[in-house]
Amino acid sequence: MIQWPKSNDALGTVNRGNPCESGLCTLCRADCKGKCETWLSSLKGRKLLYPRDFGAITAGSANTTHVGVNYNGLRIDGYNYGACGLPKGLSSSEDDCIFPNVSLSGEFGAKIKTKFRVPVMTGALGSTFIAAKYWESFAIGAALVGYPIVVGENVVGIDKQAEIKNGKIAKAPELDRRIETFLRYYDGYGAIIVQLNVEDTRNGVAEYAIGKYGDKVIIELKWGQGAKDIGGEIQVTSIEYALFLKNRGYVVDPDPAAPEVQEAFKHKAIRSFARHSRLGYTSLSSREAVKENFMKSVEYLRKLGYKRISLKTGSYGMEALAMSIKYASEAKLDLLTIDGSGGGTGMSPWNMMETWGVPSLHLHAKAYEYAKILADKGEDVVDIAFAGGLAKEDQIFKALALGAPFTKLICMGRSLMIPAYLGSNIEGVVNPDVRQKVNGNWDKLPSSVSEFGMGPEEIFAGYYDVQKKVGKNEMKNIPFGAIAAWTLADKLAAGLQQLMAGARKFSLPEITRDDIYAANRETAAETDITFITEKNDTVAKEIMKSESGVRVS
Repeated sequence: MIQWPKSNDALGTVNRGNPCESGLCTLCRADCKGKCETWLSSLKGRKLLYPRDFGAITAGSANTTHVGVNYNGLRIDGYNYGACGLPKGLSSSEDDCIFPNVSLSGEFGAKIKTKFRVPVMTGALGSTFIAAKYWESFAIGAALVGYPIVVGENVVGIDKQAEIKNGKIAKAPELDRRIETFLRYYDGYGAIIVQLNVEDTRNGVAEYAIGKYGDKVIIELKWGQGAKDIGGEIQVTSIEYALFLKNRGYVVDPDPAAPEVQEAFKHKAIRSFARHSRLGYTSLSSREAVKENFMKSVEYLRKLGYKRISLKTGSYGMEALAMSIKYASEAKLDLLTIDGSGGGTGMSPWNMMETWGVPSLHLHAKAYEYAKILADKGEDVVDIAFAGGLAKEDQIFKALALGAPFTKLICMGRSLMIPAYLGSNIEGVVNPDVRQKVNGNWDKLPSSVSEFGMGPEEIFAGYYDVQKKVGKNEMKNIPFGAIAAWTLADKLAAGLQQLMAGARKFSLPEITRDDIYAANRETAAETDITFITEKNDTVAKEIMKSESGVRVS
């Protein structure tokens, strides 16, 4: 098993726990006092693009080995001439071809285009309590920056205040809160996406959302995710709540209605219960049946009034991957999110997450191959988002390039949640009166934060950027977690702009698979990305053989 380094001396970052390829710890805690790269970037933004202690140091790369088939097995190319995709009004002069002029805005969708300012989106933030606790920071941060955010599965089903009459939703305060929080600062960029699983479909989430919010919402069908191959789970510590969830129709383990379980809970031998969602398509036994059911579901959602529909699929094998691309394309969906194993979770069986499914790079490489088959036949291909253990700007670039031209967005789960935890912890110290409201976990600022200052204006590099956008008077209503989200997004955006400028690509549609190469032969074989020394090797030899050193056509 590859062991990723626990610390980065050049950046001054260190992981609290065991790091994974994304740079996040395998177990990311809401009360963490720092300071992995994503955590620190949520405070200091684009400062984290550079080595620390400038003027007293020189720095050299530690990434000299590229082992195994993963995103670390890809490297980003750069070119020494040219410029492609310059935004309107710019020339190819050296004065215009600077990285701040790289455009990161884009759009996805079939008939109706959804715009975004940076090519990222959140993973599905559903019924896990951590999603509910920090939703204001998640949603306001997404709206201010301008990237899509996903309301995950089961939000209505676990809401004690929700009213379900005759099997359908009559009242859904938590779902309303999530949608309306995003819309409060929505300015035409990004989107609010509401996901459906088996229980949500039965409860009438789609009917409720379209009836109340119309085309402000994108609806998402769910086939699966990368973290697990069963339905979503949460854990509850109240037997009364466990019984409530059982009565709502969920699978609850162990069964809170069983007398022996109640006795064990009474004596504290059992202290918690796991709530599970159901598997989809269990009554279907063929691809044809799945396709028929899927197309009927899409048709039904369109008749309800949904103009934008997406699909989320997990790290199943090649058959399911091909089905998702083919069916989503034929149904003219607006987005297909393909989530590889290696992604995160709010709660999944640990060994399942470690051992099931297709790793992200393998899955994403095959997704490109299958999408290209459709394109080569002259068929439209659904816009795609890649997900699964991606957190840094170089990973965004690599994933966009690997799936180009089909990949429009990179779906990031835990990395876009960290700013909310961190900002809320800081806000709870700076404003103790709201500590409980914002779910702050700290009594005082740790030295990893206080070294930058004691107030938000000093701590967050992006504070005044947010103030410029919303106005000085409105800043009192912006959670610190949203300011941290802006600050992290600014770092990711600046880093991506720099990588794109180096590749001479000044807008997202110009990124191609030729902008990356494989750092080992195994990755080259699995991805069909050219090995690092073979790319342009023929051209190079032509240059060497020519008398002038210039290629003659």
